[in-house]
Amino acid sequence: MERRLLPVRLDSYKPLRDVVSETLREAIISGVLKPGERLMEIQLAEELGVSRTPVREAIRKLELEGFVIMMPRRGTYVSDVSIKDINEVYEIRTALDVLAAGLAAERITSEELEQMERLLVEIAEYIEQDQMDKIVEADSKFHDILYQASRNERLKGIISNLREQFTRIRSKSMSFPGRLKNTLGEHRRLVEALAQGDAEIAQQTAREHLENAEQALLLELSQHRAQK
Repeated sequence: MERRLLPVRLDSYKPLRDVVSETLREAIISGVLKPGERLMEIQLAEELGVSRTPVREAIRKLELEGFVIMMPRRGTYVSDVSIKDINEVYEIRTALDVLAAGLAAERITSEELEQMERLLVEIAEYIEQDQMDKIVEADSKFHDILYQASRNERLKGIISNLREQFTRIRSKSMSFPGRLKNTLGEHRRLVEALAQGDAEIAQQTAREHLENAEQALLLELSQHRAQK
């Protein structure tokens, strides 16, 4: 069988189960491991160059995060994203981002605004170069600065705990035609509102951005399933 995963680095300071779970999570997010695909502990252990124990522990962690489904007597499979999953994630994400945007409009620093503006320039370049992995990475940094600017540590903690689920869905929504450039425009309007210290417009812009992202993801999902 074709090898798709590279052996993990064993010199990491992190526990091996965490290194394995991060590797498998990234493979699922990037599409190397596809929805509905069965995960075999022996095969994964061989590809990653580890024993079955950290693979088993990693799979249990990914099940809690919603990335895999363990079915009795049938095995473990990469989970697909359902409409219910999308609705639940975006309900939470919208509430958190709207709150963060309102707080950030009152508390953001000039340095943070400059960082966000630089990231918008980077994202525009990555869109032209069609580098989706770098777009997602820069987009994550953009939102991290927004959360940091809220100056609310508990808000940041809640968002951090849900980061993997947000990332998986975010990368899927960006695949819809035209969504990337629309996202860039929405981000620019958000930065303008933050720079003006307008909490109401910042919150409205954040809400509209996530409503548009959810709609794009639902359209992308419906088209993908119609082609099956």
